[in-house]
Amino acid sequence: MLDLKYVRQNFDAVRQALSRRGPLPGLDAFLEKDAVRRDLLTRSEALKAERNRASAEVATAKREGRDVSNLLAGLGRAGDEIKALDAALAEVDAAVRDILTAVPNIPHPSTPDGRDERDNRVERTFGEPRTFDFPVRDHLDVGAGLSGLDFERAARMSGARFCVLRGDLARLERALVAFMIDLHTYEHGYLEIAPPYLVTGESLFGTGQLPKFAEDLFKIEGQDRYLIPTAEVPLTNLHRGETLAEEALPLAYAAFTPCFRSEAGSYGRDTRGLIRLHQFDKVELVRVCRPEDSYQELEKLTGHAEEVLRRLDLPYRVVSLCAGDLGFGAARTFDLEVWLPGQDTYREISSCSNFEDFQARRADIRIKAKGAKKTVLAHTLNGSGLAVGRTMAAILENFQNADGSVTLPAALAPYMGGRERLEPSGR
Repeated sequence: MLDLKYVRQNFDAVRQALSRRGPLPGLDAFLEKDAVRRDLLTRSEALKAERNRASAEVATAKREGRDVSNLLAGLGRAGDEIKALDAALAEVDAAVRDILTAVPNIPHPSTPDGRDERDNRVERTFGEPRTFDFPVRDHLDVGAGLSGLDFERAARMSGARFCVLRGDLARLERALVAFMIDLHTYEHGYLEIAPPYLVTGESLFGTGQLPKFAEDLFKIEGQDRYLIPTAEVPLTNLHRGETLAEEALPLAYAAFTPCFRSEAGSYGRDTRGLIRLHQFDKVELVRVCRPEDSYQELEKLTGHAEEVLRRLDLPYRVVSLCAGDLGFGAARTFDLEVWLPGQDTYREISSCSNFEDFQARRADIRIKAKGAKKTVLAHTLNGSGLAVGRTMAAILENFQNADGSVTLPAALAPYMGGRERLEPSGR
């Protein structure tokens, strides 16, 4: 969430900066409500000052033995009016805050201008897409040949957009998770966390999913509990309401969890195979740091996610999201897009974002330097390291062979019992 005081004092500059994202009609509502708030506050403060003067006059009159009944009646009327004004002020304050909670973060100046994904900027690429001498299949067909993907039985038990992994592909998923977690914890310095998969609405508010994205969440009926859409939520909320010692920063957490999303509004987009499911597995990375370090930390975080793709020898590119394509809470985002030859295109496999103090203000995560009197808001960052299902899809498509087998990346050999290939069923 943006700083309320800063928005009030710099409204035109904030509106200009946010206009890079596209039209934001809620900002005008903020201005209108805030004008009402200022008027109510001015009237309430004036009445309170008058009441104080009248109270002093009553005290003087009593000492002098004068009749104070009219003065006391006036004080009563003023008190009633002040009470009504304060109630109206509390109501408009809540309305202003509600409006502000739906306002996205201000894009960092380094974020490219643009309206949608067509305006995103490619920063760098790794690897050359493989040239095939046989008809390329997508991961759904490759997985079917391995008897490893079962969408039919998943739909029977859970509905559309779920998948059962069988045999070698179930083991491959487990291997990918172990490989990613080992890399991030042993080599990149993250602390592994096993968080709850259910969180409260307050936790989702802290990271920006609520109230704006309620329709994309799975809520437990009759309870203030939701299935997590990403491990970003519990990892960031580990420190909700806390003041962190500056010398302990940066904090770096990694977690493997299932993720649950209704994917509202995504129907018809990337719905074939493993790309966009209601339940999927992901290794998430979260970093908490000092404000002055956060863009250096973003480069580090992005590099850690890239290293997974490099170790797996998967071609990818790093893309700067333009202002119009930024996520709600992000000030700057790098997407990693892996090459999927079965689709003849790059697809997002990780999104690495700096939220600056946007989440920390909502979750009240602060930093105190040694000997300092005041605290400052932390900066938070997160990124996928990586989305497991999409990584599996990329391996199946990039390393498929003409006979239906799949060559495994060498980095996975220790996690696959030394196996080098997955063979099609019947062989």
